[in-house]
Amino acid sequence: MPFMLQHLEKARQVDQAILSEEDRLVVIRFGRDLDPECMKMDEVLFNIAEKVQNFAIIYLVDLDKVRDFTVMYDFDDPCTLMCFFRNRHIMIDLETGDNNKINWALEDEQEMIEILETVCKDAKKDPGLVVSPKDYSTKCRYSFTFTYTKKA
Repeated sequence: MPFMLQHLEKARQVDQAILSEEDRLVVIRFGRDLDPECMKMDEVLFNIAEKVQNFAIIYLVDLDKVRDFTVMYDFDDPCTLMCFFRNRHIMIDLETGDNNKINWALEDEQEMIEILETVCKDAKKDPGLVVSPKDYSTKCRYSFTFTYTKKA
């Protein structure tokens, strides 16, 4: 579904999108369009775009085409969602330890709407950190490799 949401093809377009919006939350999915994780997130974002259009605008950025933000925002994850309001990055406390971004595909549309509503509402009050309406500490997917070596 990535072709149905507006893509920002250059770093300047990303900057302009963040700078130009005064009243709505700017939601940007950074990732690679053909990544399965991004495709899941893009489908959710597409399905909620019309429902949140009064308070949020959603963009997609393919990091293979726009590489300028990879180092700046430390994009190590395949799919990352970030929110901006009035030219300011909004940090979201999801209880995952990373308050800068949502770095997994959130597949529940209602949960995504609730997060965006909370972020927008609290960002207007100008807090330093928005607290998510739900704790995602156990939902976040981490992959660890353990090696067990038996002592002789």
